[in-house]
Amino acid sequence: MTEPKASILLIDDEPQMRRFLRVTLQGHGYRLYETSSGQEGLVEGTTRNPDVVLLDLGLPDMDGIEVTKRFREWSNVPIIVISAREQEEDKVEALDAGADDYLTKPFGAEELLARIRVALRHRTLRAAGQNDPLFVIDDLRVDLAARQVFIKDEEIHLTPTEYRLLSTLVRHAGKVVTHTLLLKEVWGPVYTDQQQYLHVHMAQLRKKLESDPARPRLLINEPGVGYRLKLNV
Repeated sequence: MTEPKASILLIDDEPQMRRFLRVTLQGHGYRLYETSSGQEGLVEGTTRNPDVVLLDLGLPDMDGIEVTKRFREWSNVPIIVISAREQEEDKVEALDAGADDYLTKPFGAEELLARIRVALRHRTLRAAGQNDPLFVIDDLRVDLAARQVFIKDEEIHLTPTEYRLLSTLVRHAGKVVTHTLLLKEVWGPVYTDQQQYLHVHMAQLRKKLESDPARPRLLINEPGVGYRLKLNV
């Protein structure tokens, strides 16, 4: 007997979007729960315990940012925002509120399915790797206990700042980490507006870890928002 795929909670008040996602997700074996309001979505989240939440921001009863914050009071479920809002500040606000990813409408089915797979993998790593000090993806191996970094079998020597930057991305692997959060984690809260520090050290980190720093495969830039350590390279 085939084991059922993950469950997804969809919170969106647009009937056409729900219909599109219903066909797409159920057609790929996912169990889908649907709601059209933020309050209903929060209730379903507590009773259904979904593996991923797809969340629109423009809901009739409350903003999706507030829904995200409410979820984060009790749950680490991956939240993928699906919204027509295209401004960078909307993406940053959603991610800072606790969303894991942001997909701008309209989007294709294959892109959404890929984002869901990444979110599920991130959840699995987060759940199973809480006490696992070894992170491995592609040729990159990070031993968090020993504070060592390897590409294949070659140890890569990082500066303390580069290591803090990488380890922060490892802890949030697969998730978009905003500039503000990275600056706060690596340099401290008084440096959250010093993005030039981040760009310089990210460029140095890519030179050491990427085979082609100009076309990075691991350390991905999300323009105007932040960076992501990619899980599906």
